[in-house]
Amino acid sequence: MENTTKELFEDFTNQFKDDIFEYDVENHDDLVEFLEFIKEYKSDVNEAEYQGRDVKLNKPMRGDVKKFKVYVKNPKGNVVKVNFGHGGTSAKKAGEKTMKIKKSNPDRKKAFRARHNCDSPGPRTGARYWSCKAW
Repeated sequence: MENTTKELFEDFTNQFKDDIFEYDVENHDDLVEFLEFIKEYKSDVNEAEYQGRDVKLNKPMRGDVKKFKVYVKNPKGNVVKVNFGHGGTSAKKAGEKTMKIKKSNPDRKKAFRARHNCDSPGPRTGARYWSCKAW
């Protein structure tokens, strides 16, 4: 089996392990065909509609209000936008520049993670979770 096939299969089983009961693979071609189907199916799972437009879920991107934003589903199943980081229009209104995070500096990284309690970052719908993930 190719490495990409193994990676796809592991990603799929980790993401949907509660939904999979059994799948029989008789040969390598069956597995490849199944994984191609899952790759197409998975792209639909990672997209949703937010305020009338299609957005990608769980993919941090440059923000409009803050430095970064990400769209996630909350426990109720609604898509919400999480803004995080210093910057964007909130910094411009205050006359500030967006801060550089310099996460390559080990001392700064350690201080940031301690200050934000990144060992238990909270739910995915919170800004702290995504800030900690970026560090």
